[in-house]
Amino acid sequence: MCGIVGIFDPRGGRNFERDALVRMNQTQFHRGPVEGDVYLEPGVGFGHRRLSIIDLAAGQQPLFNADRTVVTVFNGEIYNFRELTKELTALGYTFSTKSDTETIVHAWEEWGEDCVKHLRGMFAFAIWDRNKQTFFVARDHLGIKPLHYAFLPDGTFIFGSELKSLLSFPELPRTIEPRAVEEYFAYGYVPEPRTIFKDAFKLEPGHSLTLKVGANAQSVKPQRWWDLPFTPHGAMSEQQMEEELIVRLREAVESQLEAEVPLGAFLSGGVDSSAIVAMMAGLNKGPVNTCSIAFNDPAFDESTYARQVAEQYKTNHQCDTVDKDDYGLVDLLAGLYDEPYADSSAIPTYRVCELARKRVTVALSGDGGDENFAGYRRYRMAMGEQQVRSMLPLALRKPVFGFLGKAYPKADWAPRIFRAKTTFEALARDLVDGYFHGVSILVDRVRDQLFTEGFRSQLQGYRAVEVMRGHAAKAPTDDPLSITQYIDMKTYLPGDILTKVDRASMAHALEVRVPLLDHKFVEWVSGLPSSCKLRNGEGKHVFKKALQPYLSDDILYRKKMGFSIPLASWLRGPLRESMKAAVLNPMLLDTGIFNPGYLQRMIDEHLAGTKDHSTALWAVLMFEAFLRKNGADGASSIHGGGAHQLIATAA
Repeated sequence: MCGIVGIFDPRGGRNFERDALVRMNQTQFHRGPVEGDVYLEPGVGFGHRRLSIIDLAAGQQPLFNADRTVVTVFNGEIYNFRELTKELTALGYTFSTKSDTETIVHAWEEWGEDCVKHLRGMFAFAIWDRNKQTFFVARDHLGIKPLHYAFLPDGTFIFGSELKSLLSFPELPRTIEPRAVEEYFAYGYVPEPRTIFKDAFKLEPGHSLTLKVGANAQSVKPQRWWDLPFTPHGAMSEQQMEEELIVRLREAVESQLEAEVPLGAFLSGGVDSSAIVAMMAGLNKGPVNTCSIAFNDPAFDESTYARQVAEQYKTNHQCDTVDKDDYGLVDLLAGLYDEPYADSSAIPTYRVCELARKRVTVALSGDGGDENFAGYRRYRMAMGEQQVRSMLPLALRKPVFGFLGKAYPKADWAPRIFRAKTTFEALARDLVDGYFHGVSILVDRVRDQLFTEGFRSQLQGYRAVEVMRGHAAKAPTDDPLSITQYIDMKTYLPGDILTKVDRASMAHALEVRVPLLDHKFVEWVSGLPSSCKLRNGEGKHVFKKALQPYLSDDILYRKKMGFSIPLASWLRGPLRESMKAAVLNPMLLDTGIFNPGYLQRMIDEHLAGTKDHSTALWAVLMFEAFLRKNGADGASSIHGGGAHQLIATAA
């Protein structure tokens, strides 16, 4: 596991400064504190920070082929590297290391751009082939590992694991992209391929980018090389599905257990992490190392369930208690994520990674189970709404439910059953628009009040729902549940969940592996009938049934808690004054994005307890922290002339 950076001159032959590449590489020191190196030749530069996991003695990067005409830098793990090594050796390639990185070099030599289709793992890598005068970058199937890139004004291509590596170049414009702001306040993160900056991008999961010397590089678009298939399986009984699921899950876990450093697992006590630990226990020779965190507030504490699984499988379990008022990470998080990121569960995720690193260098996680098996409440709500839609034509639904949505009061204080406003608004929309409305952290009507008229005009009618519409249009399925899962696999999973885990773990030089996102396992699960995932309002139906021999009903069928914090009470209590200072910061208001009157109204209503604006206030607070982090003198230093100019030329 590592951090990678690089620079490429599509015109060919430019001599880059070593100091610039070293500086770029050092911004990601935390991703690989063991060692680092850079390589330069005319037109190309690579940098690498290493966290040694496999072939500790000889896996250094950048890594070359035998005649040094092909060089790569790589972040991640290739789980089938031993099989690939055998295959490539049989084809005549000689290996000088035992590292998985070398399989990428020879796979490129043998298969070119199709090399990615032979890899099983989590990865982001870049290759320079001097003979072919070709520069190639790729990202894994589901976006477990990140890759950011940009073209500088002179046409130079730069890339890095984290956005901060690109920002080490003063030539890169820091102009904020208005559409990214709209997306951030809808999703709580900036979805791929955008970043918060107009001129920097994320390579999307399952995509690659090929640049050739002499070609017009800036006109080249990333190409998709993998997608979720949703190909139905042949006739299978539910018992057969359950049995095969366990076989495939066990195989996915086993493929990710290789390491030459201490290895363990996160154990929250939820279904997904408990399933991973159960499989590991059946594969490990000794006890599994597990870790979890407890909260000193029972409303947020799942540690008793984690302890139950740890006792069942006799793991070496460690649990640390975190104060529910662990709110001192706001500025630190802004530095980790490099762009606005509003998922407050980043705080406990940071802490559990901190705890795990005290004992292990590699930890397996249960992330991906909810997206695979429709475990989120959002799927249940969306399918319930879709059932109503199927009974009434849009021509009737839109005026009736549109009126009810406008007329019904927003009742955050009321029991959930009486909070019908959002449901009415969703029913007036189609599947994708309704799903977007249901999962948005701030719905359209709130963003309309939050943003100034001037900023809305810069958006030129653009709405964040376009991200979901774009993915839905490409979905290889017409099943409503599968479409929503597909959307989440393209947006929420890489943009929120995997980003959160990558940055939190890498901040502590911890590698996190996600067996439930093994692409072979995901492909197979995508082909299961929707009725086996969501049944009678219960998500993960087939997954839980398959796990009954391994986990108790207390674990499998208890109410899902999530990994949350008491955000509303924080903002009314210990974070009250700092929240007010951040949300009403003149630097923030000077951007021209936010309506000061609505910001003040949210603060007043939240502090009075009449409405819960915690999600919106936290999103604004994190946006303000981002602005402060991106310049020694606040936002004005980003663009050299006042925060308002950050967005003035972005549309």
